[in-house]
Amino acid sequence: MSEAPTVHHDREGHQFQTVVDGHRAYLAYMDLGKQTLDIYRTFVPNELRGRGIAAVLAEHALAFAEREGYTVIPSCSYVESYLERRQRQEAPADD
Repeated sequence: MSEAPTVHHDREGHQFQTVVDGHRAYLAYMDLGKQTLDIYRTFVPNELRGRGIAAVLAEHALAFAEREGYTVIPSCSYVESYLERRQRQEAPADD
């Protein structure tokens, strides 16, 4: 994807969403209180898959959580694997 999509945070609807080429993709979460977010679903329509849109939504949601001091529960399998990949990339290499 050449240009990152614009992501809108719908706080009332508890979603991060974007519309690309007329198709809506979103990441949904629940605020469980006590500064905890449960990210439970990421949806990207077939027409947009493979373009990095889920990663952009996850990054926006995780940046929001970090900025606001939330702990994240990654109930969504995509976000769980995204966090694992990010953690591996940030880990220092063993000598």
